[in-house]
Amino acid sequence: MIDRVTATATTDLDEAASHPGQGSAQLRRTLVRDVMTTAIVSVRPDTCFDEIARTLRGNYVRAVPVLDAQGELLGVVSSADLMNITGLGDPERPTPQGRWHRGGGSWERPNVARALMTSPVTTVSPNASVAEAARALHDHKLGWLAVVEPTGRGAHRLVGVLGRSDLLAVFLRDDAELRGEIVRGLSTRLALVDPAKVEVQVSHGVVTLAGHLPTLAEARSVTEFVERLEGVVKVIHGLTHEVDRGAAGATAEDVRVVS
Repeated sequence: MIDRVTATATTDLDEAASHPGQGSAQLRRTLVRDVMTTAIVSVRPDTCFDEIARTLRGNYVRAVPVLDAQGELLGVVSSADLMNITGLGDPERPTPQGRWHRGGGSWERPNVARALMTSPVTTVSPNASVAEAARALHDHKLGWLAVVEPTGRGAHRLVGVLGRSDLLAVFLRDDAELRGEIVRGLSTRLALVDPAKVEVQVSHGVVTLAGHLPTLAEARSVTEFVERLEGVVKVIHGLTHEVDRGAAGATAEDVRVVS
């Protein structure tokens, strides 16, 4: 079974991009397929415990996908799954009760991938955005995601894996490139804002905004636009504006600077 994380609906920025008549500039939106790892280390359902341990240790990975002969994803075995068994190997540990098979001669310990693996697996599409994948990792408290494509038979073929370090690629942007995207976006995405009134500086992914705008709504729209761009580490808000009489509860003291 697959617990699939799929691409979400288009955002306001995507909607703007779909109307070329408005002169929208293309904003960078990195997809999972752009940063995923395709050199996949995997095991089969009948791979034994010690071979799984050697695979994990030898490849410096915390988990491996379990694939069938057709490359379809069945589950995942992690180092945590193996540690459950490793913790039983203590000569001075009291013998657990109720674990001896009646009439048999073996302990109830899983020893192949099929029995050790976790299933269903949380997966992501290669066409999902990196931001969506990051949210999935956070929400499910995972260290990596399996990247899968449907096979047409109701199953999913593994095409890559995505780890937390892969997601950091979106921050490897040149400051000048990022600033250029912001300036172009202000000119084409925010029709009510005069880009000449906004000063943009970028240093190591930290964006500093300065300038004076007519309304609180304009200052907020600029700040929120920049915060949603890929590669932005932090936004330092330095925009000021006239008192926005239309804002509920607005006063000269609490609306002059966006914070």
